[in-house]
Amino acid sequence: MNWIDNALGIHPKALVLRSQRTEILAANLANSDTPGFKARDINFEDVLRSAGKANLQLETTHASHTSNFNSGVGEALLYRVPNKDSIAGNTVEPEVEQAAFSENAVRYQTTLQFINGTFAGLRLAIKGQ
Repeated sequence: MNWIDNALGIHPKALVLRSQRTEILAANLANSDTPGFKARDINFEDVLRSAGKANLQLETTHASHTSNFNSGVGEALLYRVPNKDSIAGNTVEPEVEQAAFSENAVRYQTTLQFINGTFAGLRLAIKGQ
């Protein structure tokens, strides 16, 4: 399977990371009216660079906690600095989160298309065409 890994490069890890970022951004949007909620995000490039050195794995701090919000990104999960203050102490800015969510979705689709194209090319090579 090493030749498949070489053919795909970093794209499978990028796909996992994009999926995890989608969960983080969705949680921000879902909590846009929650008093005191602090918006989170990751620096995609930094996390992907470090993912090349280690596998993205689920992490939990306690067995009864869900790992969806913090899965695989660990210490790379950062607080977003808001552009405007909120009376309720909430740092979610819906328009910023929606823009980040949309951009991430487009990049997720682009990564999927690249992986699909690579597999199509590998199939042709295996068939000898």
